[in-house]
Amino acid sequence: MGTETGEDARDRRLLLLSVWASAAFAVLASVWGVLSDSSMIVFDGLSSFASIGLSMLAVVALRTSRRGPDERYPWGREVWEPLVVVIKAVALAALCVYAVVGGITDLLNGGREVSTGWALGYAVLATVAGTVVTLIMRRGGRSDLVRAEAAEWVGDTLLSVGVLIGFVIAVVLVSAGRPDLAAYVDPAMVVVVSLLFLRIPARLVGTGMREILSMSPPADTQADLGAAVEAVREQFGLAEAFLRASKVGGRVDVEVDYVVGEGSSVVTVADGDVVRQALHDRLEALGHERSVVVAFTADRRWAQ
Repeated sequence: MGTETGEDARDRRLLLLSVWASAAFAVLASVWGVLSDSSMIVFDGLSSFASIGLSMLAVVALRTSRRGPDERYPWGREVWEPLVVVIKAVALAALCVYAVVGGITDLLNGGREVSTGWALGYAVLATVAGTVVTLIMRRGGRSDLVRAEAAEWVGDTLLSVGVLIGFVIAVVLVSAGRPDLAAYVDPAMVVVVSLLFLRIPARLVGTGMREILSMSPPADTQADLGAAVEAVREQFGLAEAFLRASKVGGRVDVEVDYVVGEGSSVVTVADGDVVRQALHDRLEALGHERSVVVAFTADRRWAQ
């Protein structure tokens, strides 16, 4: 069974912070949206309610993935992390599509009259509070789950800024005696904000599916792994090295096949273990949780 490290505990606290912050936004936005008759604020509240359940799911996934391998999960449970990221992203995307349809319906029906003063006050509060939570999440998290949560808060905060600008425009229009035009601001913002926010779940789905499908890790991770493998090859005079790697949650799976040439110092099994130790030390310095397999062959066709 795995044990919780200091980084795991910090990630869990950050995810719980996201849960409580989402709960506060959900209640506040729901009440404020009803009082101001703003579908944009109500949408913000609904997305926060969805985030509560999804963030709790992320907490469960983090604890599950840290339990380590066993008979049922011989390679570990890290796949729960990208799986939850994909579930979160799909749920948020569905909510955005629903909001787009509702916003277009309001636009076709002549817009929606909103208490602009109430709406503007909420936009200011949401922007400030969202910025604070975003900074805490971005500076403290290490796991993919926390990074996904932070990306969601970044999107929420940027959209809050856009909503703030929109409600300022609505206040100006009302002051200028054009409440008829101001009525279109709220549903128009729902449509624009929802379409812009769709970029975040789309990116998260792409990242999560790469890990679920055991595709190659990000380019920088692949480059670091390749450099470590090549350095060990040169150190022991090995002819060639073939690297296969994938990233699943917080774990990097690495398979290395070294081709032993005539000038290599690897002759016995004990020599091979020395190479494995050297590679282990270099990979450990990169900071990833690892599952590493190292093989040796004198015939490169078994390594390709």
